[in-house]
Amino acid sequence: MIFANIPVRDAEGAILAHSQQVGDRTFKKGTRLTAEHVRALQDAAIATVVAARLEPDDLDEDTGALRVAEACAGDHVTLGTAATGRVNLFAEADGVAVFDRARLDAVNLVAEAITLAAVHPYDRVERGQLIATVKVIPLGVPEKTADAAATAAHAGGVPLIRVAPFRPRSCGLVQTTLPGTRDKVLEKTTEAITARVEGLHGRLVAEQRAHHDTDSVARALNELRAQGVELVLILGASATTDRRDVIPAGIEAAGGRVRHYGMPVDPGQLLVLAELGGIPVLALPGSARSPRVGGNDWVLWRLMAGLEVTGTDIMRMGAGGLLKEIPTRPLPRAAAAPERAPQGDVPPRIAALVLAAGQSSRMGGRNKLLAEVDGQPLLLHAVDAAEGAHAAPVMVVTGHAQAEVARLLQGRAVQTVYNPAYQTGMASSLRAGLSALPRDIDGVVVLLGDMPGVDAATIDRLIEAFDPDGGAAIVAASVHGRRGNPVLLARRFFPEIREIEGDVGAKPILQAYPDQVVLVESPHAFTDLDTPDALEAYRSGSPD
Repeated sequence: MIFANIPVRDAEGAILAHSQQVGDRTFKKGTRLTAEHVRALQDAAIATVVAARLEPDDLDEDTGALRVAEACAGDHVTLGTAATGRVNLFAEADGVAVFDRARLDAVNLVAEAITLAAVHPYDRVERGQLIATVKVIPLGVPEKTADAAATAAHAGGVPLIRVAPFRPRSCGLVQTTLPGTRDKVLEKTTEAITARVEGLHGRLVAEQRAHHDTDSVARALNELRAQGVELVLILGASATTDRRDVIPAGIEAAGGRVRHYGMPVDPGQLLVLAELGGIPVLALPGSARSPRVGGNDWVLWRLMAGLEVTGTDIMRMGAGGLLKEIPTRPLPRAAAAPERAPQGDVPPRIAALVLAAGQSSRMGGRNKLLAEVDGQPLLLHAVDAAEGAHAAPVMVVTGHAQAEVARLLQGRAVQTVYNPAYQTGMASSLRAGLSALPRDIDGVVVLLGDMPGVDAATIDRLIEAFDPDGGAAIVAASVHGRRGNPVLLARRFFPEIREIEGDVGAKPILQAYPDQVVLVESPHAFTDLDTPDALEAYRSGSPD
């Protein structure tokens, strides 16, 4: 490829290296100049342009990128359109991204002109998610270079990147108990595990509760096996501290085999991987009672996608395995530095996120957000509050009844983002909303679409109390010290919020960082209209 400052008279067929303003027109970078372009440049008295001219053995940037991307794309991966030397690869299914890191490195080591960036191997991915991108950096690339990169990506006749879709597995749960184990803890654990499994396209079809002893664990496991479950999860009342402890011993007493104990991921270190009559068994650490992602999820994702997991696989998970702060740290890493450089009296940049994707499952078939309250649809009260407060942009997450909600928002100064996974619960809407927010905001106030009592003044009081560098990185509306909604969260928590699963909001973050939570009294922090009775009571002016 020839790259030079070319006289315009000789530039026909060359590719512009930089955008060029020509009168009131703009010839964009990457434009292949035609005779008409050349005449326009000459009429504008432009003598030379920086451009590239492909040689006979060169490919243009789009063709080169597409050739490599096609060699990369395996099962359940689709390609985007080639443009500006880039081709994106997208997941066609919810599942796990599978590829060999060494082969990806081999593609990038072919030449500096071609790059391949991807998510981490075995990352959980969602349908439609961008999982990799091929980029040809210059305006053209030698065909032999593109072929070499494609060969590296298709080594052994196998495309580099595929998605292993989650399978609809039936799962069983064993919880062990000790004297003093509270029913509430067991119930919350069942809820958390159900959300985890359903988020991976599975179903929790059976549960056994057993005393925390070897024989009881063995009986519970055999009962689940007899019910035909395809995967068993175990949560013990006491941590497993040795391969010979109660839960591993119970697995072996049931006729199973412990394949690996422990993992170099925190939280998750006390995990047990086993099998029982061909059924995978995963004894989870206590941290799995929280919806936050831990090392146990890294293993569970693979199992739910039908991938084999070996002890060696687990032992190689240490890089990136520090998922939480050690207790001796005085502050989390993200809090060790200010949210942004001090800027005098410049107020924080706060966005508003209105969650409006739910199915109104308790409303008897009605979409509660469209129900009229005080002269307008319920959702518009939350939108009014967000628009009237010192928050921008205002983002509305849609899902169920998307078209009706979108029509309702016509003419409003809001942006919308659709959550295709709205049926999995609130956590997916949070992920969708956070992904659409600008990168330069300091925090976001999350509002529920069914709380008409929350007004702009309430949101502004949250913003006024927000001081992430002074220990107020989370601000929640409350009644008599009991926290409710809305909630304002600093940007530092966004990565952890994205890891939450199920029909739960940011509550796990508030529980994990109580020292960062500040409460602001608001009389309507719990006035959400989930049922027909609640809606009618609010309309009639009944007390909350």
